[in-house]
Amino acid sequence: MTDPLRLYHDPHVLCHGTGAFHPEGPRRIAAVVEALEAGGFEMHRTPSPERTRDALSLVHDPAYVERVREAASLGPEEAGQPFTLFDSPDNPMSRSTFDVAQRTVGLLLAAVDDVMEGVARRAFVVTRPPGHHARAAAAMGFCFFNAVAVAARDAQQRYGAGRVLVADFDVHHGNGTQETFWEDGSVAYLSVHRFPFYPGTGGAGETGSGPGLGLTVNVPLGAGADDDVYAGAFEAGLDRLLGRFHPDLVLVSAGFDAHRVDPLGGMRLSGEGFARMTRALLAAAEAFACGRLVSVLEGGYDPAGTAEGALAHARALGGAENPRIDSALGRS
Repeated sequence: MTDPLRLYHDPHVLCHGTGAFHPEGPRRIAAVVEALEAGGFEMHRTPSPERTRDALSLVHDPAYVERVREAASLGPEEAGQPFTLFDSPDNPMSRSTFDVAQRTVGLLLAAVDDVMEGVARRAFVVTRPPGHHARAAAAMGFCFFNAVAVAARDAQQRYGAGRVLVADFDVHHGNGTQETFWEDGSVAYLSVHRFPFYPGTGGAGETGSGPGLGLTVNVPLGAGADDDVYAGAFEAGLDRLLGRFHPDLVLVSAGFDAHRVDPLGGMRLSGEGFARMTRALLAAAEAFACGRLVSVLEGGYDPAGTAEGALAHARALGGAENPRIDSALGRS
């Protein structure tokens, strides 16, 4: 029997140490897991596929992967010790960082396996560190490995997914994901985000090149956008992209730092704003991808706000009633 929705989490991801005052800490993940379990969701822990390390090389330079591993091996083991800074001041690491970052990729690959093989229709991976800023050979913005980009490439290689949509509603533009697929005609990238803002990319004129021209759709917004503005802009961008690109699989970079209480985002979304974007993505998956959708947690730095957004996202992913899906499938 196919599960309508599976959620994935490994407590080991809490071991990636960033220091007591860093915004990307384990408390935000613990809060999300607590809220989801209180909401009746079961968290699945599953082994990483054996191919996880090899899959990293589909996006990342193998020399870079080894550089992350070596740097982490020299990091601190215990809280309170000085943390290694890797590639930028944004990226502290501890002895567990390489294993955790690789484990995050493995969780996402396992979730995609389950969706592509019919174990689940949809999946949500609750993990850290985030990944969408990670470039082929550089860490930045709290990110070490770009899990969603690796999953897109792996799904193409392992399952023959000809067209993959990566949709990103994190408040920060996913520059690493955009860069990976900039000239690719088989992976489309959609992002709604605050602009101008970190990391400085994501202008509306950034649309890809070569075979990928037009398959990068950026929806930049000024600070203070609420549910209607943010979700409405995302829906419009999605509809525009779907006019020319019909995905076989939908992957979601689900960041919740556009929540109104987030200390970094400067936006004014509530849980309903995240649910609305989720419902739009579900409609796209149902219309074009046989319902196949896999989401992975990216940003979100207020534990309570991130938990509210993630719970709304999960409830929308698991919900049977969705007017946008009915419309996409021609149901009244």
